[in-house]
Amino acid sequence: MHLGPILDNPDARTKVRTPSLLGVLLLKLSNKGRYGVRALFDLALHGDGASAQLRDIALRQAIPLRFLEQIFQELRKAGLVSSKRGPRGGYQLSRPPGEVSLGAVLRALDANLSSSDEEPVQPGNLSLLVTETAFRELEQRVSACFDEVSLADLCERARTLDSQRGANAGYVYTI
Repeated sequence: MHLGPILDNPDARTKVRTPSLLGVLLLKLSNKGRYGVRALFDLALHGDGASAQLRDIALRQAIPLRFLEQIFQELRKAGLVSSKRGPRGGYQLSRPPGEVSLGAVLRALDANLSSSDEEPVQPGNLSLLVTETAFRELEQRVSACFDEVSLADLCERARTLDSQRGANAGYVYTI
């Protein structure tokens, strides 16, 4: 599953094709989830284990500071980041980037990756039972895809893209 458009475009919809009759499942992430992933990616990429100020992350990622403060409070409650007070304070990841999946970040911020709260389907309605079961299985697959991608994977992708851009930039001569 290609995650690029999901993370970059707020209006993106992810199409997950399956061999079943259901066809396509659409998923749209909230701004809170999208910003949370971008902010933790920034922290993993630029942090090197040190604390980072939210205003720096907000500037680099073009995220409103007030919204980012709310997001980080939820991430701290979920145990994904820790905070440190003082002049050299800020936030840092609570675990190594390889141990923080996108799924964990999205679930911490209440991004709707599944509809597990739904009431069980009554066995009398075969059509509803079959389709709802299939949709739940698809939701589990999508959730598993987000769980397979870590912040370290995003950092590696960024380094690869950066090195490719640098290699393709070449020299520009002006006279």
